[in-house]
Amino acid sequence: MYLNLGSILLANANDKPEATVLRASDLALSYGELDRAARGVATSLRERGVAPGDRVALLVPNVPEFTIAYFGILYAGATVVPINVLAAAPEVTYFLEDSGARVLIVHPLFEAPGREGAKSLAATVLLAVDGEAEDTVGAMALADPVDEPHPTSPQDTAVILYTSGTTGKPKGAELTHSNLLMNCTVVAPSLMPPAEGGHRALATLPLFHSFGQTVIQNGMIATGGSFTLLPRFTPEDAFELIERDRLTIFAGVPTMYFALLHHRGDRAHDVSSLQGCMTGGAPMPVEVMNAFEEKFNVAIQEGFGLSETSPIASFNVTNKPRKTGSIGYPVWGVEMCIVDDEDERLPDGERGEICIRGHNIMKGYLNRPEATSEALRNGWFHSGDIGYRDEDGCYFIVDRKKDMILRGGFNVYPREVEEVLYEHGEVVEAAVIGVPHESHGEEVKAVVALSPDATVSAEDLRAFCKDRLAAYKYPRLIEIIAELPKGPTGKILKRALRDD
Repeated sequence: MYLNLGSILLANANDKPEATVLRASDLALSYGELDRAARGVATSLRERGVAPGDRVALLVPNVPEFTIAYFGILYAGATVVPINVLAAAPEVTYFLEDSGARVLIVHPLFEAPGREGAKSLAATVLLAVDGEAEDTVGAMALADPVDEPHPTSPQDTAVILYTSGTTGKPKGAELTHSNLLMNCTVVAPSLMPPAEGGHRALATLPLFHSFGQTVIQNGMIATGGSFTLLPRFTPEDAFELIERDRLTIFAGVPTMYFALLHHRGDRAHDVSSLQGCMTGGAPMPVEVMNAFEEKFNVAIQEGFGLSETSPIASFNVTNKPRKTGSIGYPVWGVEMCIVDDEDERLPDGERGEICIRGHNIMKGYLNRPEATSEALRNGWFHSGDIGYRDEDGCYFIVDRKKDMILRGGFNVYPREVEEVLYEHGEVVEAAVIGVPHESHGEEVKAVVALSPDATVSAEDLRAFCKDRLAAYKYPRLIEIIAELPKGPTGKILKRALRDD
């Protein structure tokens, strides 16, 4: 059976080739133009030796070249490996090496970590800008177009999204063409109010992240809508674009809503075109939600998902009672349950681990059979989040089973930061925790103990981490103490650090 995620673009390029699909600054790209560019990129990738099933990495922000390259890779039958543009060079090296990416497409803004990260590997760096050089997405898009997208199967891997655990290195979640097609053609549209002619969304959530990629980019393309790219979020720019393009959908993490709510610009903007707002990635403060809805007269729907679930698993929807502070109800074709430590189901009201199954669950973790078996036990994906279901079938998250920190909607995994701290010769002990933060939800804090003759300062350690970690990961707060609290086995007690 043939199924390629690229068919969402192909269908609308055939049905409405002149309709606008993408806007960026003064550029407006039609479905026909995007399809033609993607076909050219597919040809260029094949000429560079990329075969069906090969991996192509993208280190590209929210610019048109991301979407052009994304669908060009799919049309070629290859697998997209999006990399967080904030990744440091050693992290880029790891993603390329672990995924086995044959090619890295990198934007000039991130060329330094891209080239540094790729220099010891066989990956080829391609600049994702228009220009005269052959190795640019703009030049590749002009190649003779492929006749049709490669006939991939539903269970072929379309995208590999890297997501960390509390131990070890980040893991590549393999999402199939079927996973992603169902999420953007069936699930995402059901979360939005109907819109004649298609919705117009703001794409300021990073497209390398599952939320922005599936709900905004792919969701708009699948439903014949359009999206306006905003590479770097500022409330003023967001308001300007909502007003200019009469956008109907805004999706963001809670920190964005906080910024929009408290923005004091030179003038009031007309945002009356907005018909719906969505949030995820971190808990939405109830007071922020209520104040935003009252000020802008538009409802915010909160949901839940992970990279491993393509990402949407549950959402507050318009046809069911919205319960503030909840993650809503399982979406169409998806089941959820609460289990104890023995994987036995718990009754409503009791707290346990949230488990998920359905069309949205990943194929597995790339090259990690043990981690895959652990996560996909008894036919269910185990999320690692602790929650409960109420009597109406609505789900709530109350805690995290793991120590993951959610900073501004990005996942920060303490062990990655701790390993960097331990690379410093004067650090003897290190523990990284999340502490409450007004706008980011949580901030990354490191508590360290130093060697007796150490001269390093907290500022020195902060700079040391900043050079080795993505910008959202390095600890802004560093506390130096004589010795970290430990339990009887010698394990560092992070709970005691959080309670201080």
